[in-house]
Amino acid sequence: MIANVLVVDDLEPNIKLLEAKLLHEYYTVFTATNGVKAIKILSENKIDLVLLDVMMPEMDGFETCKKIKDNPETMHIPVIMVTALSDTYDRVKGLEAGADEFLTKPINETALIARVNSLIRMKTVIDELKLRNKTNAELGLSTIDIVDDFKLSHILIINDDIVLGKNIKKMLSGLTDNISIVASSGELEQLDQTLSPDLVILSCQLEKEDPLRVSVMLKSKENFKHAAIMMLAEEENTPMVIKGLELGINDYFIYPVDQSELVARTKAQLRRKTYQDNLRNDLEQSVNLSIKDSLTGVFNRRYFDIHMQQISDKSDKSNKSFCLLMLDIDHFKQVNDTYGHQAGDEILKVFTNILKCQLRVTDLIARYGGEEFVVILSDTIINDAIVIAERILQIVASTPFQIPNSTEVLNKTTSIGIAEKKIGESVADFIKRADSALYEAKETGRNKLIASKP
Repeated sequence: MIANVLVVDDLEPNIKLLEAKLLHEYYTVFTATNGVKAIKILSENKIDLVLLDVMMPEMDGFETCKKIKDNPETMHIPVIMVTALSDTYDRVKGLEAGADEFLTKPINETALIARVNSLIRMKTVIDELKLRNKTNAELGLSTIDIVDDFKLSHILIINDDIVLGKNIKKMLSGLTDNISIVASSGELEQLDQTLSPDLVILSCQLEKEDPLRVSVMLKSKENFKHAAIMMLAEEENTPMVIKGLELGINDYFIYPVDQSELVARTKAQLRRKTYQDNLRNDLEQSVNLSIKDSLTGVFNRRYFDIHMQQISDKSDKSNKSFCLLMLDIDHFKQVNDTYGHQAGDEILKVFTNILKCQLRVTDLIARYGGEEFVVILSDTIINDAIVIAERILQIVASTPFQIPNSTEVLNKTTSIGIAEKKIGESVADFIKRADSALYEAKETGRNKLIASKP
């Protein structure tokens, strides 16, 4: 994950410790020894997350956090407060200052990386929302609200300790009234089948089920696949938590439950889910059809051209990489010539659905023309883009494409050209490199990817 993290602490050993842990996870680390320097760094650099010590001279962590959150330019940057204080009053004070998370010294490395990864994923979604808003504004379209109202959010608690489940529900009742409790995954069938929770709180202590299998099962359900999942664990469950994070669990908290911590973590997950839903709605529903391809529902060339310039400008300013995939369905003309345009249209729609399922909500898909598509992979380096492209190649090749009004199915493949944006490179040159890579892939055998050399 590409991200810039600012570590703020007045003690050099603390900075070095956190810096080492973050560098090991391939984050870019900025450091500051006081709040004033931190504010200056934030004004001059694109920071994705702040790790902020509470106890500092002159301007303490609470005041620094408030200044960050009061500034419209930095208010959406997640702040994790690092403290030796475990008193509830200090946690509440941090929440009031706008902190998104807390970590207590000595810092547990699993907890640190889990919190950082979770909040940076949320920040990535927020950044994409803001960028889409800028593009929409240029096109004269309505923008997407970024709000923190959780009254309509739905939380599902899966816990066979009903007393504990009810206590958690009570702790979260100030956020929303829509909280359900079940003792097992089997009881989900008794709930309204249209239920689509925003957050699932899953106990690691289920007696009759494997919590990790339950989490995987939830993600396979259509109405649960976009829900955030947070695990309730005890210290002895650390190995399970680590495995859960690898499987896509968003966060966890430790028993005995501290209400202020639970509320803070729940808010972070609900925010991210709300922003993702807004992005998804923007992609699927709310944008004017004049910028959508009427057949496939993805963005059209006009929207792509404007948004590409926006994300290119952002990349140059933030010094962050992004990649472009150019995809062409192999031998597509033969489909239209042999089976007709209705069959060709069906293949285009199935192909588009494959892309939607394999890409993140922050990635932008557009129909470039005919059977050619483009995908902008935000905050992505070339090696990661190659992994994504290889997965798309395999899934397209293994998908049976049904011919309408016929029992016949076709096997289709795609060719992909990939390029990573170079700082200062013009949009035209960047697209040309990806297009040349696609041309090479088609000329040298098809059903393959070619990555453009820097």
